[in-house]
Amino acid sequence: MMHRFFTEKKNITGDNIVIRGEDVKHITKVLRLDVGDAVVVCDGDCTEYISKIAAVEGDCVRLTVENISPSDTEPSCKVDLYQGLPKTGKMESIIQKCVELGVNRIIAFAGERSVSKIEPKEISRKSERYNRVAYEAAKQSRRGRIPEVNMIRSLAEADFRRYDKLIVAYEDEKHITLKHALSDIPNGGSAAIFIGPEGGFEPSEVVFLKRRGATAVSLGPRILRTETAGMAMLAMIMYECEMESGL
Repeated sequence: MMHRFFTEKKNITGDNIVIRGEDVKHITKVLRLDVGDAVVVCDGDCTEYISKIAAVEGDCVRLTVENISPSDTEPSCKVDLYQGLPKTGKMESIIQKCVELGVNRIIAFAGERSVSKIEPKEISRKSERYNRVAYEAAKQSRRGRIPEVNMIRSLAEADFRRYDKLIVAYEDEKHITLKHALSDIPNGGSAAIFIGPEGGFEPSEVVFLKRRGATAVSLGPRILRTETAGMAMLAMIMYECEMESGL
């Protein structure tokens, strides 16, 4: 399998592609690829370019395009994960695994029970690190685009109007299942899923989401850790979504 890299559309001109930044070192020093070696370059908008390295010029790698094709790895349904900020060290794993599973976007927020808080002075640094994790996971899992990771200080900052469905995992919900909640999402639609931090959601947060149209669901009789719940929920949704589309 060919190695995979992303580059911005502005770096693609006709049959020529330029890769810059940290990937140059990875290509030349780690993978030890050289002129004539083939790689896959994705433009981040679900188009793949089978290319060969034409030149290595210090801070950039130049490639020549040999074939262009659409990416077939993106799910038909777009699912954004709103993740209650967990303790230090867990967010990276959540991002990595959820990108592999097909998440559209990840939004970290400080819940009422979050031990970690979002400090304004740390947003830029943490966002850069989180988005780098998403980038590496997108490469590894052959995604056609790189899911963006954002940070907000509370759910009150979010705009939920873009979604066809809002679904919150809530341990006190005993009757409504995730499968039931997914039944009225249109094919190719969009959903937002909400996972609380350690300790779950405060009841007032669930009320807030329900007033904005969210459906509270049970993920089963066992209580899942915050770093497990989002992955489990996303995997269930992707299964339903891809079964419906015939995959």
